[in-house]
Amino acid sequence: MAADHQSAGPRYPATELVDLYHRRWQAETAYFSIKATMLDGRVLRSRSIDGLDQEAYALLTAYQALIRAGDDALTGRPDIPMERISFTVLLAAATDTVTASHGIFPSTLVDLVGTIGRAGLGDLLPAHRRQRVKARTRKNPTSKYGPNAGQYPHKAQNYTVRTTVAFFAHGLQKPLMALTQRC
Repeated sequence: MAADHQSAGPRYPATELVDLYHRRWQAETAYFSIKATMLDGRVLRSRSIDGLDQEAYALLTAYQALIRAGDDALTGRPDIPMERISFTVLLAAATDTVTASHGIFPSTLVDLVGTIGRAGLGDLLPAHRRQRVKARTRKNPTSKYGPNAGQYPHKAQNYTVRTTVAFFAHGLQKPLMALTQRC
């Protein structure tokens, strides 16, 4: 039986292994998008397992929605591969759309591209990008985070925020109503 297996050729051809290595970097890029781009260096806030689960699923859901928006934008463009859509551009467009409440409910027919997809198509990555070839390395033992380990506040800190909102009926002359709220 072993002789039959040897005559069929190599079990794992080198070209397939190289391709798999590069595909692994696509998964690493997805994790990086969530960790560094979406969280922007912040850590999850929850202090319970259920809360951490909820935050992780929310991040994964938002990531998937952004990737889907980029994929939908390419529906009528088979000449553009998905790798050219920038996740950072998609995230910035989604953040701007939600923050400014602009383009959320279009006045025309809903199309698959949408505000986020149009932003992704408007700022494509270069057509030919180099393949990642650097092997993974261990974390540097002289990390800058070592000396500060365990020196974070152990209790929640309370802050008071005072906010005043003024509504002006006719320009900046006289306020219609002023609201003050304490948090």
